[in-house]
Amino acid sequence: MALTLASVQSAHSGLEVFWFIIIAILWSGYFVLEGFDFGVGILLGVLGRDDLDRRVLINTIGPVWDGNEVWLLVAGGATFAAFPNWYATLFSGFYLPLFLILAALIFRGVAFEFRAKRTLPAWRLAWDHAIFWGSLIPALLWGVAFANILRGVPIGANFTYLGSFFNLLNPYALLGGVTTLLLFTLHGAVFASLRTTDDLKARASQAAKVLAPAATAAIVAFLAWTYVNAHNAHNTGLVPPLVPILTIASIAVVGWLLREHLDGWAFVATAVGLICLVATIFLNLYPRVMVSSISPAYDLTIGNSASAPYTLKVMTIVALIFTPLVLLYQGWSYWVFRGRLSRPAQPGPVAPVAGTGFDTSPLTESGTS
Repeated sequence: MALTLASVQSAHSGLEVFWFIIIAILWSGYFVLEGFDFGVGILLGVLGRDDLDRRVLINTIGPVWDGNEVWLLVAGGATFAAFPNWYATLFSGFYLPLFLILAALIFRGVAFEFRAKRTLPAWRLAWDHAIFWGSLIPALLWGVAFANILRGVPIGANFTYLGSFFNLLNPYALLGGVTTLLLFTLHGAVFASLRTTDDLKARASQAAKVLAPAATAAIVAFLAWTYVNAHNAHNTGLVPPLVPILTIASIAVVGWLLREHLDGWAFVATAVGLICLVATIFLNLYPRVMVSSISPAYDLTIGNSASAPYTLKVMTIVALIFTPLVLLYQGWSYWVFRGRLSRPAQPGPVAPVAGTGFDTSPLTESGTS
């Protein structure tokens, strides 16, 4: 019998449900904000015809990429504090892919900083490759990880992961990885078209038009397979059909929006698609947080993996106080750096800003659209 919202809510406290929703929102924010960072990094060598093009692209995300990663840190910290058993099982079972993601993120951050330290073409090209791989690996593996969480992994008694790394490399999970990779790359192409001008903008827009059909096909396949899995497990009651339909429609319309020169709305569409994808995953999970492929009795739920009620109360008070301040600050930073970046006709000498790793002297900002 399909689960209903009323039946599962009665078995769990309001704070457990609240923090499950908060973690879903944090992952949505991470996918939307860090997603275009990944996309720009993946497309760096495709859109950038020379060093100056690549510098313009890097500077589109230069002021915000590290702030966007904070969403991942907060999502991980919230999971650790609110659902420690979920955190422990997830990190023990997914240790290798999560380590690869962490290493890639560190390597990418180092590349951003070191790229501007020398002007040798070989030096910069090497770090450009590091940015590419440091963006592609997480974009792929996040989809693999969430698909496995949703599909189910070998979890036994006492929340013990009984599988190996190769259990995670199943067809459904790999499709999830390809889906997030294409979505993030499309999101990054649209962001680049929104933040650049002239030939670079045209190339970014063309790349997005090419990527949109592939991303649409991937998301249709992934959501269809997800629905079949949920239907077979009798767990489709909490996913309104509008959510996956809106996911597909948002990505499918991107190409048309770009052809109509509605770059801002195209970015909104890719953002909505990513948010609805995360919503579909978490709604399919609820009230579980990890699915056991061995037996439903070993599923991790928001009830058996949650912290004590007092811990959740303290976390809620802290979150209500500080979250609005963080959102205001990040919103202000995006407002300050909202203009498009233009490639100058006569580039001057490179002058990296001390401590930032980003070259700024040859670049000009034009407009606010």
